[in-house]
Amino acid sequence: MSFVPIDDKNDTEIDHTFMYTQILKEILFEIEYDEESIRDFTTYSHECNYGDCNIIDKFRQEYNCQKPIWWYTYPCFLSSILNRALRTLETDTLIKLGFSICDLNRNIKQLHTEQFHSRSIEPFIVYRGQGVPKNRFEKLIKTKNGLMSFNNFLSTSTDKQVSLAFAESNRDNPDMVGILFQMTIDPSILSTPFAYVNDIAYYKGQEQEILFSMHTLFRIVDIKPYENDNRIWLVELKAINDSDHRLNKLTKNIRSETRGSTGWDRLGRLLLKLDQFNKAEQVYKQLLNQTSTDVKKAYIYNQLGKTKNHQGNYMDAILYFRRALKIHENTFPSHQISLASCYNNIGQMYQRMGEYPKALLFHRIALDIKQDILPLDHIDLAESYGHIGLLYEKLGEHHKALLSHKKALRIRQKKLPNNHPSLAHSYKNIGSVYNNMGKYSKALIFYNKSHAIMEDIL
Repeated sequence: MSFVPIDDKNDTEIDHTFMYTQILKEILFEIEYDEESIRDFTTYSHECNYGDCNIIDKFRQEYNCQKPIWWYTYPCFLSSILNRALRTLETDTLIKLGFSICDLNRNIKQLHTEQFHSRSIEPFIVYRGQGVPKNRFEKLIKTKNGLMSFNNFLSTSTDKQVSLAFAESNRDNPDMVGILFQMTIDPSILSTPFAYVNDIAYYKGQEQEILFSMHTLFRIVDIKPYENDNRIWLVELKAINDSDHRLNKLTKNIRSETRGSTGWDRLGRLLLKLDQFNKAEQVYKQLLNQTSTDVKKAYIYNQLGKTKNHQGNYMDAILYFRRALKIHENTFPSHQISLASCYNNIGQMYQRMGEYPKALLFHRIALDIKQDILPLDHIDLAESYGHIGLLYEKLGEHHKALLSHKKALRIRQKKLPNNHPSLAHSYKNIGSVYNNMGKYSKALIFYNKSHAIMEDIL
């Protein structure tokens, strides 16, 4: 579950698992799966001891013999693993389960079309009973009148007593609170597909089940003890569409940051965004094995270099960046911006390793390329001047450092808004040089300018 408080001005309070699982779902839906995907998942399940070996083997052999909903409701390892992975954002498990997530969503959408396309249906009520950890329940209480999302597949029932039994099963657990969710569903506005699954679920007709696909969004209407019992709470929810402007804005930003040529590429970018660098490395190595063109290999080498950089393994990062550089040098005409990017990346790695003369060499090559193909006041040149200024400062060449930083500042003053963070960085860098030169009054002027910008934007 994710929560979105009613406070419209504080986006930092939003539970970002909603946006990340939403983007992850989109990415998994873009990836093509085959029989090998099922074998990979069952092998992974054996290795992780996810269930009885015989049932895992049965799943591998008979997966295509039953509907995905049947397997989801079958009393085995699948639903518990899937929903736990969605709840805790276990990306490695979700990647392995991508085929099942896609098949289950497709099955629900197909049933929804068959059941509702030719008739309108009035709003109705469904129930869900479950235990919620106390800390999450406190978050739920604070979010009253706000929004909550079930990021996993949501099993509900039209039978209140069936759901109440699940809530009551948590009565004696001191760490959990039993919750009976009462959900009002208006099919005319709900964008998440759902379907009656009684006829194809494993427990046919026993639970009067309605299954919703991922990311059903609700307004929290009321929270109160159920029949004056403080161990069981009734939470009234009203399903809404996914047009909340704050969620859409944040999700759009993440979606933009994870654009890629394929679903796997987007997944790698998302994992980098989530600081899951080892998993990102696995994705990009898998992509590398599937790639035959040099242009795509250069891009993947570059992404692997970024991954190694984040892991703090700078030498391996340099190796990947050099492989990308070699392909660019052999494939593209000289003095392309992609070449400058490669030299810049290698320079940054040497800079982080403390090898400043080598770093300076690569940053100067990057600058020469940019000067040949870009206008002399292009903002990208300011980045190179900034790096070179920092390196001259590390090497004790204060006058050269000051000259480079002032070149970066002039471009940024011309191209950027007056309160842009990059201007603050330039002022701070110049202040640092003056400070190291013993010119403290001048240093203070530039430090104050940097501080004023940072105060303005924070």
